[in-house]
Amino acid sequence: MDCCRRRIARLMRKAGLQGRHRRRRPLKTIPDPRAAARADLIVRDFAPAPDGLDTRRCGDVTYVPTEEGWLYLATVIDIASRRVVGWSTADHLRTELVAEALRSACHRRRPTRPVIFYSNHGCQYTSQQFATLAMHFGVRLSVGRTGQCWDSALAQSFFATIKRELLHTSPWPQRTATPHRDLRRHRGLVQLAPTDSSLGYRSPAECETALAV
Repeated sequence: MDCCRRRIARLMRKAGLQGRHRRRRPLKTIPDPRAAARADLIVRDFAPAPDGLDTRRCGDVTYVPTEEGWLYLATVIDIASRRVVGWSTADHLRTELVAEALRSACHRRRPTRPVIFYSNHGCQYTSQQFATLAMHFGVRLSVGRTGQCWDSALAQSFFATIKRELLHTSPWPQRTATPHRDLRRHRGLVQLAPTDSSLGYRSPAECETALAV
């Protein structure tokens, strides 16, 4: 039986039903036209680094829904092993979010050699505050090309796994305790799970053990 839109709306109101709308996606990558130009030192080469661990890292930001609003997640991933070596969450997209993720990675893993950190052109990553922090830890900053989603494919693959496995039923109820607990647990499981063919279907933990020999 054909029904018009107004009839459906009236019947839904009468039954106390409401349609579920997709939230508007927040804009994450906002370039700063005043930011200093930086070279692309990775050139979309995400193959395991021949010179070992803690030499090339990449970072990006994603958003996950909660019943309190968006929660933003920033990660730092070692390109050689695909291990998440640093991360942070916040209810904002200010530079402190990505700075805390970098600080977490550098405190957890203290490289003895200079590290290249690869990101997009977002104003958080090109800010002077982030550049000062990177210089403090001896990190060389690198950026991908504008408008090329493939340049952040490694980080986006991890984000897709998180959203598929942790948020397949409903959003987190809060921005605080539950997301942090689930993310820590998921990050630990990911380090032990086999990954793609670029690592020979070894887990990040297995890959790091092999590279450390």
